[in-house]
Amino acid sequence: MRKIIVLEHVSLDGVIQAPGGPDEDNSGGFAYGGWEAPYSDEILGTLLSKQMNMPFDLLLGRKTYEIWAPYWPQHADVWPGAIKATKYVASNTMTSGEWQPSVFLCGDIAEKITQIKQQQGPDLHVWGSGDLIQTLMKRDLIDVFWLMIYPITLGSGKRLFAGGTIPAAFKVMESKVTPNGVIVVNYERAGAITIGSL
Repeated sequence: MRKIIVLEHVSLDGVIQAPGGPDEDNSGGFAYGGWEAPYSDEILGTLLSKQMNMPFDLLLGRKTYEIWAPYWPQHADVWPGAIKATKYVASNTMTSGEWQPSVFLCGDIAEKITQIKQQQGPDLHVWGSGDLIQTLMKRDLIDVFWLMIYPITLGSGKRLFAGGTIPAAFKVMESKVTPNGVIVVNYERAGAITIGSL
């Protein structure tokens, strides 16, 4: 079975919108695009490269696909895996795209993704795709959160844990703090929440 791994740049207050640049996604009047750039360093770059060079297919929401499709084919030398990977795109409005190989999913997205998870193949990496992530969380389809948590609050913007969040337990499989204060942590799904008293 394939795992769904959500990889996100996230602020301390949970914002995942437009970390890469000012023009990446300014919907809702978001004015802080490019907020991750001041925190880049060699350690973070090495950790990102490790993830980007693993075998994977991509599972993306339509908006992230539309942002990435014109960009990554022009930067194949930076991330060749994204060019080779099958791009599964969750969209009820988009049925084709030039960035190939791409498979467009419509209708009951969660059911179709459940079927894809059960197939043979590499793990499915989700970047960005905030709306899709809410759907995946509601259906308990996420196996791993691989998060880069930045020492910054943004106050507004699209959040990682929003309308789809369910009660769930996770265990830390790996963690590191970069010299610029980014906490890189790998949370793997660990069943139901257990409670007690102190």
